[in-house]
Amino acid sequence: MQRNVDGALGAAVVDVDTGLMLAAAHSVPYFTQTYLDAVAAAAVEMIRGKNVRAVEELLSSQRGEEVTNSIEEVQMSTPGTYHFMATCKGKRNVLVVLITSKKANLGMGWAAVRGKLDEIERLSP
Repeated sequence: MQRNVDGALGAAVVDVDTGLMLAAAHSVPYFTQTYLDAVAAAAVEMIRGKNVRAVEELLSSQRGEEVTNSIEEVQMSTPGTYHFMATCKGKRNVLVVLITSKKANLGMGWAAVRGKLDEIERLSP
């Protein structure tokens, strides 16, 4: 993923159930293990955090059917970066994250993430 997007800074695969990073690649010196762990934890919080679960519980009660793991993709931006996050369809506990500079094309970022989901799903526990 990282090599296919101009402006890509790093990519990671995160186990949403545990918050542990399964794999990571990056080209930024300040992306230390502590930094990567913090980004992984923040990504998990956005996808499955307590506020997300509270909304899903409310939807479940209103719809009369269980709503869980409803967020499939998230795009976030900071002053200098884009973050693309997507869960694998068959393994909703596997989260793929791509971080790019703002010079990256948004469509190319999503194409890179979505294009690797099936392969990452096959290789993940």
